[in-house]
Amino acid sequence: MSPSSQDFSASDPGPSRGLIWVLFAALVVLWLGTLGWRDLVPTDEGRYAEIPREMVVSGDWVTPRLDGFKYFEKPPLQYWTTAVTYQLFGFGEWQARLWTGLTGLLSVLFTGWAGTRLFNRRTGVFAAAVLASMFYWNAMSHINTLDMGTAATMSASLMAFLLAQRPDASRTQTRWWMWACWAFMALAMLSKGLIGILLPGAALVLYTLIYRDWRLWTRLYIVSGLLIFLAIAAPWFVWVQARNPEFFDYFFIYQQFTRFLTSELKRPGPWWYFFPILILGVLPWLGSLVPALARSAAQPALRGAAFGDARGRTLHAQGMLLIWAVFIFVFFSISKSKLPSYILPIFPAIALLIGDYLDRAQRGALRWQFGLLALLGLAAVVGFTQLHRLGNATTPGALYQQFGWWLEGTAVLALGSGLMAWRWETQGRRTAAVLLVSVAMTLGFSLGIQQFQILGRTASTKDVVTAIRPWIHPGQPFYAVGTYDQTLPFYLDRTVTLVEYQGELHFGIAQQPGLWVPTYADFAKRWETDKLPLALLPPSSLPALQALHLPMTVIYRSTRFVVIAKPGQDYGHAAQVAAAQLPAAWNAGASLTPPAVTGTMR
Repeated sequence: MSPSSQDFSASDPGPSRGLIWVLFAALVVLWLGTLGWRDLVPTDEGRYAEIPREMVVSGDWVTPRLDGFKYFEKPPLQYWTTAVTYQLFGFGEWQARLWTGLTGLLSVLFTGWAGTRLFNRRTGVFAAAVLASMFYWNAMSHINTLDMGTAATMSASLMAFLLAQRPDASRTQTRWWMWACWAFMALAMLSKGLIGILLPGAALVLYTLIYRDWRLWTRLYIVSGLLIFLAIAAPWFVWVQARNPEFFDYFFIYQQFTRFLTSELKRPGPWWYFFPILILGVLPWLGSLVPALARSAAQPALRGAAFGDARGRTLHAQGMLLIWAVFIFVFFSISKSKLPSYILPIFPAIALLIGDYLDRAQRGALRWQFGLLALLGLAAVVGFTQLHRLGNATTPGALYQQFGWWLEGTAVLALGSGLMAWRWETQGRRTAAVLLVSVAMTLGFSLGIQQFQILGRTASTKDVVTAIRPWIHPGQPFYAVGTYDQTLPFYLDRTVTLVEYQGELHFGIAQQPGLWVPTYADFAKRWETDKLPLALLPPSSLPALQALHLPMTVIYRSTRFVVIAKPGQDYGHAAQVAAAQLPAAWNAGASLTPPAVTGTMR
């Protein structure tokens, strides 16, 4: 550490323990307290809320099912944890998001604690503050998808590895932390598959090749670690294969290799696909990203001698963090199947590197970075006024603008905190500057993300189900014709029957074709004999039903969906009352279809 850095650290030693606990308590309330503010939206949120609901209802926790069909795309860890949450607290939005929220929050805590142990207390606080306020980590912690749990468990394996191999770790500490590392890799494999062990293993190989630390492999506890890994990860894979012989080929061959090596899923993306995601995702710390990455490779190794360790053990902690981030970024960049959330595991490592950089940078060095944040905030204040231009038939521009006003608040917080942090950095008050930006942007991003409900409500089927509730009866046939909205079964609290639609359920349909209606003609035959049936369909599917002379009454319509019932059947008094309040044009079909359709409704 340079003399100027030493003087700076002495003049600004970091936050008090009391302040840290107050900020963490506030973060817990904000982080977890907002999990239920939004409706679930397709596709991931509905899918990963519904699969554990079906586990609870069916009692089968071995074979995952979506809408009643076998669904082997992902392992079951998040399904299990969410199913347990349902059993404890019932079904709901916050229950469905609790696992992602908890894993995201615990990763913030673990990253900060690891930074304290590996570097110093202030670096740990900075790293936790940086990760909590990163837009992408904050956002993905509040979206029900598998990638946050995967990123959290994979990152935990990295942190455990670094803690095990730090020079001042005793043999007992090394052993226990390496066992924790193997356990976290097993949990990562139960979250997303083979990447849970392949990516950490590849990063370790690269580290030893670059730094030529061959003795490191003698401290990995490979035999006992593998036993721990297999004891945690293997039982479900053996059990589900025994029950479902088709599992191995679909899960390991198709899902783990075919989708990575080919563009069959039609998600290839250009080579630069993840760069915009990274740039947006690290906000508000974009100005610190490149300096932190550039300096990390040049940092000296942590050496045992510095801790009075006679073994002479060394650890290039910043180098390992850099290798981890760069390798995973490149790995998914060359994949033929890309989704934005795939690079999520790199963010805790980047947060540690930025936290270390914020601690080491000389006094005044961060002024331009805080100034950049203020400039971006000013640009956002202006840009969000034009959000209404994104409007379309499904989501009007007025809704986009309403959402934009909330984003204006986030932009103002960026502008204000950037300017104040610039001033405090000039005065040598770096800890205050970093924490101010972190608190302001964590609050701003959290409120902005939750207000996505303004737009997300148009994408969810919660309002649809609420509107047709008087027509719903236990056990009645319910069809999804020519479409499948992932949130529909969750909000209906039951599965639906697909008609002339497969999508991602094609594998399950092939295994259980009896649960599917392949054509509109087959649907019409079932509709004729069904008692109290309901069907949800896009308006564009109505002409096909008209051609089949299907008797139907429209009980709900929007730009996305139409719901029909069977005329002449008694859906109950509540349905009669609700039907009397519907616009007459709905049942006449005038607002939905061409005149030719009207004659088919009886």
